[in-house]
Amino acid sequence: MNPEVIPLHQIRAMYDAHTVRLYQAFSDEIADSALASGRFVSPPFKLERMTWVKPSFLWMMYRAGWGLKDDGQRRILAIDITREGLDWALSHSCPSHPDEGMSREDWTKLKDASPVRIQWDPERDLFLQPMEHRAIQIGLSKEAVQRYVNEWICRISEVTPLAREIHALVQQGRVVEAKSKLPVEQPLQ
Repeated sequence: MNPEVIPLHQIRAMYDAHTVRLYQAFSDEIADSALASGRFVSPPFKLERMTWVKPSFLWMMYRAGWGLKDDGQRRILAIDITREGLDWALSHSCPSHPDEGMSREDWTKLKDASPVRIQWDPERDLFLQPMEHRAIQIGLSKEAVQRYVNEWICRISEVTPLAREIHALVQQGRVVEAKSKLPVEQPLQ
């Protein structure tokens, strides 16, 4: 049997017919207020800042160091948003870096007109090592942040205990068991 060949750029996520799961890491203050109210509350959440969401659990673990990297990323939240919200974000996005050959002026115009940035970074394995294919990161700013916070979020849950459990299993060399606990992420269709 051949292992699955994953395209270089493919959005893989945990999703159903109505929602898509994204991940973010936050401080205790932001996580506690979001979990208590079922949405991000400003303050402490900053609506005026770009906020980056990731559908890849392992990329989030890499970014936040399993929630152990620093106090600002100690709590890992799973945010289920509407499929329509994600579709809107992707259709109002531009790459986080200019395409080859694009002039600085054209890049600035595109960036200013787009409330969403897309960045593709190497996906990570259980040991947080880079893989061949890429995981998408989605940066939400301006109108996109407002829509995210006020319209798209269906549910916020904490996955910090799951992250710590998987991390402990990896450290103990129990890789098969750790892998069995990962969220099932499929190509988004």
